[in-house]
Amino acid sequence: MKYKLAIFDMDGTILDTLEDLTDSVNYALTQCGYPARSVDEIKSFLGDGVWKLIERAAGGNAPQRDIDTIHDTFAQYYPDNCAIKTRPYEGIESCIDTLRKAGCITAVVSNKDDIAVKKLSDQYFPDLFDISLGRRDGIPRKPSPDSVNEVLSKLGIDRKDAVYIGDSEVDIATAENAHMDAIIVTWGFREEAFLKKHGAKLIVRSPDEITKQILG
Repeated sequence: MKYKLAIFDMDGTILDTLEDLTDSVNYALTQCGYPARSVDEIKSFLGDGVWKLIERAAGGNAPQRDIDTIHDTFAQYYPDNCAIKTRPYEGIESCIDTLRKAGCITAVVSNKDDIAVKKLSDQYFPDLFDISLGRRDGIPRKPSPDSVNEVLSKLGIDRKDAVYIGDSEVDIATAENAHMDAIIVTWGFREEAFLKKHGAKLIVRSPDEITKQILG
């Protein structure tokens, strides 16, 4: 086994959350008098956490007080509506289960709010992750390596024995900042050419390829 620990991103890597995110952002936007956004627009806004998502969705000229209100509306609405259309990507559950049965520890580190990360991990992947961490107050979001380092510390795993798995330029930078290897997937929120342009070295096109890269 090449790695003892596999740390997964959530949105676009293990879960297709795009439709629920789009519906929740548009609920918050329209409640605050702003126009709704398309699925493709929301997809392009993702990767840097909820505040950046809201800022981009509201538009560059939105005053901060409006962004704050939209964010608060989203934050109240999304936890109860985050698992309506969300689904695991095909084959990802089997991939994670196979890794665990082979002795690989698995975890999640996401820029999604911590309450949603834990809820979705428990709902869609019960008993498949040792630790699931999302955005928390006072902890820098990815691409800062802080949450990844926290997982390594809690599990007592050296970074050379761990790999970070994600779908975006933020995940590529997170692995680099944590001085870890990365596996970047193509089924998420970014195109393969974009990922290569942003430094992806190891790209996989199916969950089975993740298993092969880790277990050999």
